[in-house]
Amino acid sequence: MIHSAVRRTASVQIRSTYGPFIGGKAVNGNGNDIPVKNPATGETLCSVISASTDEVSQTINSAKAAFDSGVWSKAPAIHRSKVISTLARKLEARIPELAEIESIQTGRVIREMKAQLGRLPEWLDYYAALLRTHSGFVAPTQGTLLNYVTRVPLGVVAQITPFNHPMLISIKKIAPALAAGNSVIVKPSELAPISVLEFAELAAEAGVPPHVLSILPGGADVGKAIVSNHIVRKVDITAGTPTGKAIGSIVGNNIASFTAELGGKAPILVFDDADIEAAVNGVAFASFVASGQTCVSGTRLLVQSGLYDSFRTAFLKKVESITRRMGDPLNPKSTMGPVISSRALERAERMVSQSGRSLAAGGSRMAGASEFDGFDFSKGYFYPPTVVEGVQPEDELFQEEVFGPVVTLTPFQTEEEALALANNCKYGLGAGIWTSDLSRAHRLAAQIEAGLCWVNTHHRNDPSSPWGGMKESGIGRENGLEAYESYTQSKSTIVNIASADSMKATDDWFADDGTEKRYG
Repeated sequence: MIHSAVRRTASVQIRSTYGPFIGGKAVNGNGNDIPVKNPATGETLCSVISASTDEVSQTINSAKAAFDSGVWSKAPAIHRSKVISTLARKLEARIPELAEIESIQTGRVIREMKAQLGRLPEWLDYYAALLRTHSGFVAPTQGTLLNYVTRVPLGVVAQITPFNHPMLISIKKIAPALAAGNSVIVKPSELAPISVLEFAELAAEAGVPPHVLSILPGGADVGKAIVSNHIVRKVDITAGTPTGKAIGSIVGNNIASFTAELGGKAPILVFDDADIEAAVNGVAFASFVASGQTCVSGTRLLVQSGLYDSFRTAFLKKVESITRRMGDPLNPKSTMGPVISSRALERAERMVSQSGRSLAAGGSRMAGASEFDGFDFSKGYFYPPTVVEGVQPEDELFQEEVFGPVVTLTPFQTEEEALALANNCKYGLGAGIWTSDLSRAHRLAAQIEAGLCWVNTHHRNDPSSPWGGMKESGIGRENGLEAYESYTQSKSTIVNIASADSMKATDDWFADDGTEKRYG
């Protein structure tokens, strides 16, 4: 068990040292010492000791032993449902504290994290309820056969989660995996692992047995060791597309299941008939929530020519307002925080400067004191909402993910042109349409190559709603029944219910009389 000093940051307590969560408790890791920094201040929050290669192997073996024991995998569905419901209630009680931890380790403003974490118990409750209603079925067969189909858990499953939504994405993956009866191993981002490690302790308190949920912090070496292990029967990741391709090749070699939510470059189509105030507010939310660090961020703004000038004016006014009110992420009135790291900041700066296009807003690292609340931007990784015009479809800024608060603003004439621009990208995760013509909305939503398409809104997410991408944005889905069933495999049991005499008459394939028999 880790015994480390506890330091107070803001109103929450963060330990000076964290390690892996194995066997139902926090342990001392034997891997590398990874500093976790507050991206708003550059301050080191704590050290996280990563799992060593041996610890990864031992943890996977222990998870397999727990699975084989049936302590969770064969527990009644009602029991698993009760434990997951208990976990939801424990999470609810800790949300204020965990929201601050999320804000401090990611730099995201506290109002975002409170709103986001406030909804997380819904995912646990959804899958707890699903366990009480989900059932198998009887397949139609011929003759005297009864074929019933059940779903059984996969075994040991692994999940790789990112920094931008540490708890949201982890819980979206953990909830269905646990509900299905698997043993789950999570590697959170080394940039923001604290809240996920804290959540694992809640899971143990709620009754999740030892070795059924393990958290192995670390970098790419830990992730590779986990996903390469042949015992792991499914890998579920949220990551950039290059990482997804690399992991996918490893998983495929092990003949394991794979779910991947990868990069995105969401187009937002704003038509002449859109309500301009609603569109400006909605597009700003799509583009700049989480400082643009989400895979469905609205990054390619396509505005019909008849509305372009008035939309541009109103949108730039909104951007100025957001920028003016940036400050301390823990200030409940602050609008937007920093990006996660110096590397992320440098990427945004490089992509904007090398585009050579016209800057309508932003484009330079923020420094000095905030005019809003005096917060010192100089030590953090603050980059303002940035709007670039004149970007061409072949440009890097139109095609590649910045993962920062950077958008391109492009006019279009016709619906056909808008659709062509929207689909002119290798990614296909999210998209948005702003129009008062619902016929057009339905027509375009059906043709846009994206796994998620919002109409007159953005970023809406529900436990029951499938979430995932097309093209190079991924494979498989989070949320809903689809996610639950992806953590299971079907099993057919075929029973001959004929009488013994009938079996003797019809099922002796090698009978001396040579009469024709039914095959299959």
